Amino acid sequence: MNTKLHAVADAEGRPLSFFMTAGQVSDYTGAAALLDDLPPAQWMLGDRGYDADWYRDALQAKGITPCIPGRKSRIMPVKYDKRRYRSRSRIEIMFGRLKDWRRVATRYDRCLTSSSPLWPSPPPSSSGYDQRVLTLGMIIVRHDLKS
Repeated sequence: MNTKLHAVADAEGRPLSFFMTAGQVSDYTGAAALLDDLPPAQWMLGDRGYDADWYRDALQAKGITPCIPGRKSRIMPVKYDKRRYRSRSRIEIMFGRLKDWRRVATRYDRCLTSSSPLWPSPPPSSSGYDQRVLTLGMIIVRHDLKS
């Protein structure tokens, strides 16, 4: 059994919000769940799994410019800022730090209700985080059913 952890981080790689889905659920579900909680930003960096026209339109309606490469199966390629997209590595570094944290890496708390205190709540708007760039990412956690 797998779960996916979808996250939004600021430009410094600090987590702002999380959403957990089942492993077989589409990435669009996590993107839709996190869409309402997005703080003001100029850019949203995301991987190909979050490439959807409705998601791009929703981001632009919030005043956020999407920087998401198109899926390989797209008929019309999508333009995105490749130089800015390189900054998406910050969310991968954030996930690496979370996995290093023993409680998350070993998954002692296996359900969302018992692990929700682990995830920090979004900072207040006056916290001084970089409001220019947000990063959307996902990590898959495998559950060992034998324990």
